[in-house]
Amino acid sequence: MIVLDRVGMTYEASSGPVEALRDISLTVARGELVALVGPSGCGKSTLLRIVAGLRAPTRGRVDVADHPVRGPVAEVGMVFQAPVLLHWRRVLENVLLPAELSGRDPRRYHERATQLLRLVGLEDFAAKRPRELSGGMQQRAALCRALLLDPPLLLMDEPFGALDAMTRDEMNLELLRVWGETAVDSPRKTVLFVTHSIPEAVLLADRVVVMTPRPGRIAATFDVPLPRPRGVETRADPRFGALSVRIYETLTADGRGGPGRG
Repeated sequence: MIVLDRVGMTYEASSGPVEALRDISLTVARGELVALVGPSGCGKSTLLRIVAGLRAPTRGRVDVADHPVRGPVAEVGMVFQAPVLLHWRRVLENVLLPAELSGRDPRRYHERATQLLRLVGLEDFAAKRPRELSGGMQQRAALCRALLLDPPLLLMDEPFGALDAMTRDEMNLELLRVWGETAVDSPRKTVLFVTHSIPEAVLLADRVVVMTPRPGRIAATFDVPLPRPRGVETRADPRFGALSVRIYETLTADGRGGPGRG
């Protein structure tokens, strides 16, 4: 689904060029959930924007669904750290927004929006304003909005980072359920998930990609050997702890998060 070939990104700043990413090569298979972890400022969010076609790399090549990325990718859903719901619109109207922005008739998507809200436990809040929802509920609504047009690719940028620990756990499990961890009759979506949390990355992902400080490079990639479906009890698996430690050691190698054992 995603192919990054020696991707680099350099910004032009008033004080001179700033290299954000260097020589990123990564392949994400269809239906795979891949987590990116790394220190603040290492270019994780920039990499998501490049994959989405919202920013062009200064070097390298990006393909999504076997097509080179030369502009915004249509069939992609994005979820950010802040829900970014329009406060003057009701929850259902917020979920229907992608249909409007893409020039489609929102009425055709009313049933799907309602089904998505039911899936995440928000059916009874469809007529509420965002201010009437908790932070976790708002993030659930944002996830429904990203899924409305049934995109095959989800790009998630620290979507649960602002939530308290218990709500974050709930949203992790919600994502796994919506992603289709137990689905047998429909293809899973491809997910590229940015997080600062090592335990979150290990719980969710098929693979965890560790990035170095700026300029962001891939320090190591770790397969996650934990069986699915996963739940909170997965954290008690000795392999969960061992892998978390290896990822942490890679992030802190040489005091810079440079390449470590992988």
